[in-house]
Amino acid sequence: MNRLAHETSPYLLQHADNPVDWWPWSAEAFEEARKANKPVLLSVGYSSCHWCHVMAHESFEDRATADFLNEHFVSVKVDREERPDVDAVYMEAVQAATGQGGWPMTVFLTPDAEPFYFGTYFPPAPRHGMPSFRQVLEGVRGAWADRREEVAEVAGKIVRDLAGREISYGGPDAPGEEELAQALLGLTREYDAQRGGFGGAPKFPPSMVVEFLLRHHARTGAEGALQMAADTCERMARGGIYDQLGGGFARYSVDRDWIVPHFEKMLYDNALLCRVYAHLWRATGSELARRVALETADFMVRELRTEQGGFASALDADSDDGTGKHVEGAYYVWTPRQLRDVLGDDDAELAAQYFGVTEEGTFEHGQSVLQLPQSDGLVDADRIASVRERLLAARAERPAPGRDDKVVAAWNGLAIAALAETGAYFDRPDLVDAAVTAADLLVRLHLDEHARLSRTSKDGRAGANAGVLEDYADVAEGFLALASVTGEGVWLEFAGFLLDHVLARFADTESGALYDTAADAERLIRRPQDPTDNAVPSGWTAAAGALLGYAAHTGSEPHRTAAERALGVVKALGPRVPRFIGWGLAVAEALLDGPREVAIVGPGLDDEGTRTLHRTALLGTAPGAVVAVGTPDSDEFPLLADRPLSDGRPTAYVCRNFTCDAPTTDPERLRTALNG
Repeated sequence: MNRLAHETSPYLLQHADNPVDWWPWSAEAFEEARKANKPVLLSVGYSSCHWCHVMAHESFEDRATADFLNEHFVSVKVDREERPDVDAVYMEAVQAATGQGGWPMTVFLTPDAEPFYFGTYFPPAPRHGMPSFRQVLEGVRGAWADRREEVAEVAGKIVRDLAGREISYGGPDAPGEEELAQALLGLTREYDAQRGGFGGAPKFPPSMVVEFLLRHHARTGAEGALQMAADTCERMARGGIYDQLGGGFARYSVDRDWIVPHFEKMLYDNALLCRVYAHLWRATGSELARRVALETADFMVRELRTEQGGFASALDADSDDGTGKHVEGAYYVWTPRQLRDVLGDDDAELAAQYFGVTEEGTFEHGQSVLQLPQSDGLVDADRIASVRERLLAARAERPAPGRDDKVVAAWNGLAIAALAETGAYFDRPDLVDAAVTAADLLVRLHLDEHARLSRTSKDGRAGANAGVLEDYADVAEGFLALASVTGEGVWLEFAGFLLDHVLARFADTESGALYDTAADAERLIRRPQDPTDNAVPSGWTAAAGALLGYAAHTGSEPHRTAAERALGVVKALGPRVPRFIGWGLAVAEALLDGPREVAIVGPGLDDEGTRTLHRTALLGTAPGAVVAVGTPDSDEFPLLADRPLSDGRPTAYVCRNFTCDAPTTDPERLRTALNG
């Protein structure tokens, strides 16, 4: 019996009609394995994963394979986005055993959830030195039946090895000038000066590293840091990794030049990059950065917003190519003939030149991914706008990629921060409203009466899985950004509730280290703990940032101390692997700068003078600065206490490290105080 039909995960629901007798991750599944004396097949993936779809079609939809699984295994299916803790624990085992990892992840477990054999994708027939999935199943079944003691010994050794893989924490001392300078030097060595970005193919958008570079430039004036950030952002925005018609970024580029993407579009990438491009515009005034920030924000609202007002997790890489076959990138690529069919000969020739569409193609089968290969020269802007509009309308007639509609708390927190700030910078109250609506959904649906978070929801129904550290940290970050933008102190209050859980349930009180799961969460074979920033900020570094921001708002010493102690891992890792601790480095920049605390008092945000000071404060580049705005008698924010108007006029107060500048009513003086 397949037991996935009532799950909230779109990925699990994709497998609800498989002939495999799937279980969701549950104590009951492992109890069934004990009673039946069978090993457990753990299959982990996510809904927009291309090779997950391939393996599902080849193996899990195959009746003969399913019959073999049902007879000899208890099969458990996990959505890695819904259960990042389960994914992290077994991915660590896979990587330790094989030297690599990825999804789909295929792990065989004892009924005590101890792993003993690993892999990722297995083909239906032997291929390129890989055994077929059926061969793997038969081998595992044979080992379980005939060499049980050997299996138990292997499983026990793996669990012991995992328990001994302690992270290099580095102690509770935050990094200083020296460590951040070493991190910058390390990034300079890995920087691809010709193409932007870091390292070779595949190339991932380094959003958190760019945030560090922008903050480092703001604090120190280092032009090299700003140049790396600006050039990387320009190359990405001109490449095929960016959707030149509809806005938004794909997951990564398969090549070093940002031309051919892996076409899935993730909420977290677009939230982080939207915010980075908005911050790049804030630092430089770049028109390209402004355009990309707004187009990415509009993409999120237009294509990822759910009926309940949250944001869906992802769009698939694959879609119907018009023949009934699902093909990666089919929705996004173009041939010269397709351009002519939509635009006519003259405009098609212009579009091909402008977007880099060739007869040979830049992708597969003579198809090209749209990019902007040439720098902006003399072009007819109105004509290009018309071309883009017609191509976008024609593309909308194609079968659209599937959407993973589950709302993940952490990623919605990232989107709230990005939309709130982008809306404030560019006078787009609709984007701020979208951020507020998403935040309201998290409070109503994901937060219980004890301020504990559910990680996911779908169609207005909260999932059963508890929030992990990144959920508490990223949602708090989003709420803090919303508090600064809207002047509504309730968001600061909610952030405080979440961060109290971080201190009480996720922190090691002795060392200051942080765990990815709460002390009272389900016990796995290892309590996951990863401080490195990969596709998103780690829960560890995200928590450090939110704790620091909350402490700046409230003066809370426990929160600041916890942030400083958590940043000890950045002191250890920053100089060695700066590409993988980018958000931690960005938070460390905020700590070195103060961060600055800005209070704006005035008659209210309907007053022009108050609005001008407030906007000036939000546009300040001082790393991690927090902003509170309200009336002199407001109790919405602690920063507003005892802050009178100056000569009856709206007034700004800027403080850091227990020292305050003279209050000012002059926006230019405020701008100077927050920009250098």
